[in-house]
Parts: sequence; structure tokens; C-alpha cells
Amino acid sequence: MKRSHAMPFGAALLEGGGTCFRLWAPGAPRVDLMLAQGAPRPMNALERGWHELVVAEASAGTRYQFVLPDGLSVPDPASRFNPEDINGPSEVIDPRAYSWRDKSWRGRPWHEAVIYELHVGTFTPEGTLAAAQVRLAELAEFGITAVELMPIADFPGKRNWGYDGVLQFAPDAAYGTPEDLKAFVDAAHALGLMVLLDVVYNHFGPEGNYLHAYCPQFFNPKHQTPWGAAINFDGDMNRDVRDFFVHNALYWIEEYRFDGLRLDAVHAIRDDSRTHIVNEIARALHEGPGRERSVHLVLENGDNEAHFLERGPDLAPRYATAQWNDDIHHAIHVITTGEKDGYYVDFADAPLEHLGRTLAQGFAFQGQVSPFHDHHPRGEPSGHLPGGAFVSFLQTHDQVGNRAFGDRIHALGEPRLLAAAYACVLLSPHAPMLFMGEEYAASTPFQFFCDFHAELADAVRNGRREEFGRFAAFRDPSARAQIPDPNARETFLASKLDWAERERTPHRQQLALVRELLALRRQHLVPRLASQRRGGSYRVDGTVLRVEWPLGEGERLRLLAHFGHGDAELKERPAAGTLIYVSGIHELDDGRARLEPGAVRVTLESARG
Repeated sequence: MKRSHAMPFGAALLEGGGTCFRLWAPGAPRVDLMLAQGAPRPMNALERGWHELVVAEASAGTRYQFVLPDGLSVPDPASRFNPEDINGPSEVIDPRAYSWRDKSWRGRPWHEAVIYELHVGTFTPEGTLAAAQVRLAELAEFGITAVELMPIADFPGKRNWGYDGVLQFAPDAAYGTPEDLKAFVDAAHALGLMVLLDVVYNHFGPEGNYLHAYCPQFFNPKHQTPWGAAINFDGDMNRDVRDFFVHNALYWIEEYRFDGLRLDAVHAIRDDSRTHIVNEIARALHEGPGRERSVHLVLENGDNEAHFLERGPDLAPRYATAQWNDDIHHAIHVITTGEKDGYYVDFADAPLEHLGRTLAQGFAFQGQVSPFHDHHPRGEPSGHLPGGAFVSFLQTHDQVGNRAFGDRIHALGEPRLLAAAYACVLLSPHAPMLFMGEEYAASTPFQFFCDFHAELADAVRNGRREEFGRFAAFRDPSARAQIPDPNARETFLASKLDWAERERTPHRQQLALVRELLALRRQHLVPRLASQRRGGSYRVDGTVLRVEWPLGEGERLRLLAHFGHGDAELKERPAAGTLIYVSGIHELDDGRARLEPGAVRVTLESARG
């Protein structure tokens, strides 16, 4: 089976032979096309700033650049592949050259999602898609149902988190070829795994973005962001800009058969249009590939805007499927580590209350005032949404990598409380996510790394160290100087997983715990989650948290967890129903129970009691 996505820009192979090259450059009166061999060829100037040229002898593998009036050579912003990195020539790709084997694949429903976030470059020693593909069978056997790739759009150099991408349609050559990426997705589907892709539609990276040189209309100076003028989703000539990103979303889903996208930092997208670009992308996915198979749209949105997550009468998402729920991470982090610096200040007053609200109702901040956000209200009510509208976790690339040394929560938190937190997340109706290596409590850090040079490298290095100056531990300049240099290759290498750890203590025990919890989730929760309509309720008694969720058919899921550092006494009798999971609870002769630190009990109650 052959797959391709047609778009109005870039290099498109023609059925009768040759290639049509198209570029939107309203800021350039003239654009030339330069092939790998030969002199520049003037392109035909069309209406609204478009330039086009058909070259009969150009075929798959042909390398090309666009030449501006001042002589600057630039890559195609819609390049399907840039084998010599972001400043080099683009390459014509035949998207139909790959033969897909997943003809019967229709995706998986979201209530089955157990997500595994990974960075291709550090997931394996080789750091390639081909090497990562070899590990997929282990993930599927373990209980993972969806692999989420951190951004792969072409970025500067050979190592990067991916959020500095500048060629949105080109898989980075450091990871492999377009065919390698398709083979990865194809292999995942054969194992029953969904594959999600993290995409960045709120900014371009600081190196290799040439759009300002020939297309200043791509940005809207009315909106200023940490990266300069915002992408123009709502100003003059925004239609072609919006089309660029709508087509990008469709391209990854149709041409590469991804099962969904994760939109990075939606709160940083500035769009005052009647139809927000997120909703336009969602509609394009629902009305396009979503008619044939399950396609999911996941958001990161620090503003907790629940309206993007609304459901229809049939419980199908109107727009986005789910949102990363940083609130649950922050509450758990405060509970298990005691840290209260930075954004954890919002959760320092009553962390167990915040955890209860996130588990039961989605967001902790649903319009409440946030001390960290200058005491402004944050969020919208979310308790009416089902648990599956929230992706919950104890680790992500952000929450690990944005620490000064990239240390993971297992190096910081109290082990028994962490075990309880895993039970809360993995046995809740939320869509759970693990960050690569978390399943075995990897000791390797995930540090911030990039591959910049000269002045930009200095700016990133110094900027990162100064950023930590507001933390008590780094007020001394000598302490900040110890923070790893993001540009050093050693920083990248230190972040690679050590797979041999899985066989050693305590990593083996963590692997067994997570495996057990995922098996229980698959057996008891997954068959009941598709019909969950709304959130639940919670109660905090000292250090004991109780959460209750209504499921379909009148069933109720109940959780009890003790997050104190000493024993607690439970005077009530155990809840009726089927016992799904219990740990650290000792029944006493008089009907009471003693709870160890980190004690958990999860039960399922039927409509008949």
C-alpha cells in the first residue's frame, strides 16, 4: 500500500515525470531554483507571493535550494528531507516509494492508551529510528499501547530535544531517513502499538529559520513571544500560514501513518481568530484521516483551557482528545520530594488536596488564583470531563530535563510514596504516560542538550545557568557553573538509557511493580473506561486520600492511598466490591486497619453494591 499527502507547497513529483517546486515568498519579488548541478533557474511569480517552477529532469533524490535576490540560498521550508542538515539543500522525496504493510490497521481507541514518551537520540546507544524499532516488541509485551516520539522535525546539528526544529516536514537525518521513520511506524502497528508525534506549532528554533528573509508575513508582530513575533495565525495573509500547519498535521498522519499528534505549548500559540488553529487542525483530522481510523490530538496547555477538550453526546472529542496534566505531576512531586521551589509553590499549601482534585476532576487549577502566575486565575472547570481527557504522569522530558542536572524523581522522592503514586496514576481512569526508562527507575539523567555553536551556544549555556539563579541552591555563581553545558556532547551521552539496569536491584523491582499495575489496568479498568462520562469526587483526611469515580453501567472505582511518613489508622471497614489492588494495609482484629506509608487500596463496586 502506498501513502502520500498532497500539499500546495514544497516539491511534488508529477505523474508524467519531473517535479513541481512551489514556494510562498511574498517578501521576495524574485526567487530562483538551484539544483545540485546547474545554474539558478528563475521561478514563475504567481499571485499572492507564490513562486513555481516545473523541472522535467528533477526526480526523487534531486537536491535543491531556493536562491533569493540578495544571493542567499535557503532550504525548502516544506522539505521532506534535508540530509545535510538545516542549512543544506533539500532533497526530493517520493512518498510512494515505501510499501506499507499495515493495510488492516485502524488504530486503537483512546481509552486503551498507555503512553511511552521517548527521545529517539537517547533511547538506544545508536540513537536511531532503526535501533528504536528493535525495542518496540519489549514495550508492547510490557503493556505499552502508544509510543510518543519527541519532536523529530529537522533541527540544528546532530543532537537536540527537538523543540528547536525549523523544517517541520523533514525528519531529522540524525535519526535516519523518511523510509526509516515509516518502517518504525509500520513495525509498531504490527505489534498493536499506536505512534504519536510531538509537533511544535508555537515557534521555530533560533538557528536555520530563513522565513523572515523572504516571508515576513509568516509572523505577526502584534503578538510578541519569548521567541520574537508570534507565528501569524490571525493577522494579514494568515490563510497560507494556517494552511502550512494544517497540512503539516495531515502530512504526518496520512503520509507517515502516525496515530496522533501532541501539540507543544498551546498556551504559547497566539491566535485571536474566530476559529483557533487548534480547533481547525482538530477538524481537519476528524474530517480527514479520522473517518477511516482512530486519530488522536493531545495538547500541552499550561493555561488549563478545558474548552479544547469538550466531548459530544457520544463522548467523542469535539476538538482535542486529551491534555498533558502537569498539575498531577506537580502535586505528586511536592508530596514525594518535599520540594517547593519554582512552580511547585502553587502546590505547596495543600499538595494532597491538589492531588485529589487532579485525580478526581482533571485539573488542580480550574480558575483558582495561582501564586506562581502572578496571583492570576488559572484554568477552567474540568470535572465534567471523563478521565481519559487527561494524560497523567510522574515524569516527562520537561519535568526531568528542566531540572539543573536532569535528575529523575526516583533519585529525589521517598520510595514508598512513589510506589503509591504509581498506583494512583496507573489505576486511575486517566490516560497514563511513562517517560522512557521510568518503568525501571533508570538512574541515567535526562539533561537539556543541543548542538549550537559560537555566540548562540554561549547564549544558551549562560542563559540556562542564569535561569536557575532564582533557586536557593544555585544563587552562588560557582554552583551554577556546575550545571552541565547543553552543547557538550558529554551532556547528550550522559542522557542515554542504560538498558542493563533492568536486571539489577532496585530497577528490577520497579519494573515488576509497573508491569503488575499495567496488567491490572488492562484487566479491570480498560473494559470499563470507554463509557465513563465525567470525573469523580475526593476526600482528604490528614494524610489519607480517598477518590471515587463513576464508570459506566453504574459501577464505581474507589481509591484509598496513605501519603504520610508514618503509620496511620483506618477505622472504617474496607469498601465493598472487587479488590483490584492492595499494598501496605494490615487488617486488625477489631475491624480497624493499619496503613503503612504508601499504602494503597483500589476496589471496583458494581451497581448492585
